Amino acid sequence: MHGTFIWHELMTPDPAAAKAFYGPLLGWEPTDMGMEGFAYTTFAVPGFPCGVAGMMALTEDMKGQGIPPNWTGYIAVDDVDKTAAEYESNGGAIHRPPEDIPGIGRFAVVADPQGAVVCLMTPKMPDGETGSWPTPGSTGTVGWNELMAGDWEKVWDFYAARFGWEKDMAVDMGDLGTYQTFKLGDRGIGGMMNKTPEMPMPYWGFFFIVPAIDSAIDSMKSLGGQLMFGPHEVPGGAWIAACQDPQGAYFNLTAAKK
Repeated sequence: MHGTFIWHELMTPDPAAAKAFYGPLLGWEPTDMGMEGFAYTTFAVPGFPCGVAGMMALTEDMKGQGIPPNWTGYIAVDDVDKTAAEYESNGGAIHRPPEDIPGIGRFAVVADPQGAVVCLMTPKMPDGETGSWPTPGSTGTVGWNELMAGDWEKVWDFYAARFGWEKDMAVDMGDLGTYQTFKLGDRGIGGMMNKTPEMPMPYWGFFFIVPAIDSAIDSMKSLGGQLMFGPHEVPGGAWIAACQDPQGAYFNLTAAKK
C-alpha cells in the first residue's frame, strides 16, 4: 500500500450541513463514530461497510491558525515516523508529529518543501475487512489526486523518493505549462502542475467520481454548492468540474461521460 492515497478527510465548520450536502451529492452513507474526545463521521459507499472518506469539525484553534475548510488526503506508508523524518530532512515540514489513533493506525501531518499539506498513515487493518472497500474507479470514491505546486518539476523528485511514484503521461497545457500525471505500479493515481498566480499557496485537490458530470453539477448547485470551473473535458475523455461546498471547502467532480 506504500504510496497509495487511502483516505480523504473533510475539515468543516459545520459538519451537520456538510453531511447533508455530500451524502445526497455522492451517494454516501454517513456514520457518526464514537471517537473519544471529539466527533468524527465516516462516509461509506452503499454496499461497502468501510468508509471511503471522513469528516471532522474545524475547531476555533484551527480557524485561529488561518486553516480554512478543506479536504486532505492520507497517503499510506510503511513507516510513518521514517517518512515524516524524511519530509523534514529534505526541506519539508512536520505540522503534527506522528501519533497513534487507537485501532486505526499511526499518522502524521506534513508539508512538502513548497508548502502543500498531506497526511501520512500506517493503517492498522482490522481482521476480516478484506473486500470491504469498493474497487478503484467506483462511483463515490476519489478517482484522482492533484497537486497544484509552486514548481512541480522541482518537487517531483521529493515525492518520487518518498512514495515510489513514476511519471506517466505529460500533457501540454499551453500557457499553463505541463500537466504531469503519475502512477504507482501500473495504476494512474494523480497529476501535478504549477499553480496559477491567484492561488495563495500550493495544495492537494481531489476528484470525486460521479456517474455523469452535468447531472452532478445540477445536484451540487441545488444543494447549495458553487461551480468554480467547468465542466471541462480532459485527455482520455473524462469530464471534470471544480466546485466549492456551502462551507467553503474546495473539491472536484469527475465523470467518464457528460
